[in-house]
Amino acid sequence: MADYDFDVLVIGSGPGGYVAAIRAAQLGLKTACVESRETLGGTCLNVGCIPSKALLHASELYDEAANGKLAKLGIKVQVELDLEQMHAQRRDAVQGLTGGIAFLFKKNKVEWIKGRAAFTAADTVQVGDRSVRAKNIVIATGSSVTPLPGVEVDQKVVVDSTGALELAKVPGTMVVIGGGVIGLELGSVWKRLGAKVTVVEYLDQILPGFDGEVRKEANKIFRKQGIEFKLGTKVTGVSVAGDTATLTLEPAAGGAAETIEADAVLVSIGRRPNTDGLALDKAGLTVNQRGQVEIDHDFRTSVAGIWAIGDVVPGPMLAHKAEDEGIAVAENIAGLTGIVNHDVIPSVVYTAPEIAGVGLTEEVARERGEIKVGKFPMLANSRAKTNHEPDGFVKIIADAKTDRVLGVWIIASVGGTMIAQAAQAMEFGATSEDIAYTCHAHPTHSEAIKEAAMAVTGKPIHM
Repeated sequence: MADYDFDVLVIGSGPGGYVAAIRAAQLGLKTACVESRETLGGTCLNVGCIPSKALLHASELYDEAANGKLAKLGIKVQVELDLEQMHAQRRDAVQGLTGGIAFLFKKNKVEWIKGRAAFTAADTVQVGDRSVRAKNIVIATGSSVTPLPGVEVDQKVVVDSTGALELAKVPGTMVVIGGGVIGLELGSVWKRLGAKVTVVEYLDQILPGFDGEVRKEANKIFRKQGIEFKLGTKVTGVSVAGDTATLTLEPAAGGAAETIEADAVLVSIGRRPNTDGLALDKAGLTVNQRGQVEIDHDFRTSVAGIWAIGDVVPGPMLAHKAEDEGIAVAENIAGLTGIVNHDVIPSVVYTAPEIAGVGLTEEVARERGEIKVGKFPMLANSRAKTNHEPDGFVKIIADAKTDRVLGVWIIASVGGTMIAQAAQAMEFGATSEDIAYTCHAHPTHSEAIKEAAMAVTGKPIHM
């Protein structure tokens, strides 16, 4: 039998794939990574998390300057939008980070095989005209935008999340199809820059999967910011004439249709696993009904020597979940013990304010048993008050008998940063009392977590 070319071959260089490749190499395994893009980093670094945050941050600062928020603080400015420069700094951030991964590959002696991989056997893939055989193959091909049947994305008038990052001018009107994380983030960007934004969501509330109270409060905050919502509504057609799209909408529960026009339409109804072109059948693998590759607790597929992580396997499609799985799968391949606690994976929406959660929603927690809930409004937090950031709250859900923290939900300007404390506390099995009696620096937004923990037993100080 011929020798293997590599101990580990990773297919895909997104947050899961590149982390798995680097960790495997650090553990002394001869490693390669197959990537077809011109740059490493997958969706997240190239057209997802990173560029969207660059635009979110820039548009937030523009909004503060253009809409009188800075003036209230005694800072008077004349504001002009330079959209091309805003795009340039976004591209610069992407270039720096993707180049950073290329450097890390060289440093850790990970070979980058450029091209698309297709299985020819359980231990062999074809990349262009090169056949590569590996003892272990990790599928980390990520996900791509879910298309809306009957709606053609032209990346000019009708765009997906990638096209929404590249709009050359601010649309007068924008319709966002889908009230999930991506739609709300990118809708927020263009709203702040001057577009009139309407979000159409099939469900009766935005942010599916999030805590019910958080969903309602977030909706209220976004409405206050000027974003319009058509909830419980489905898009049955989109036609484009020139530079204008006409959308046909119908109530999800049935009823009369209506049409609305928009200069830009963002289709953001979710993502689907990337398995097309992998020739999984030649490796003896199949996908489940959702197109995902099934794995066991250790990230093994049903075929020995083939592993899978990230968006291509069941679970939340989040970069940090994929990263943790990347480390764990490499450690398992190396004979160590790699574990990911999938019950403690935080989720963040990078709007203003940010929305973050980890663990169970109040609804799910109540279904499972008796709980206690503590809440504290950001309005009563001294740092939030000083910064003129009154929106939001912290909510802690704890087991009524053991006091163990089951879930934490936050709406706050720095909610995405605050949630790390909650995730770490839950990873250590903390009780609400543990958090309540931990000294928090004053004045910080994080004091709201301490106060919410105190509220679990009914005794917050500043409320």
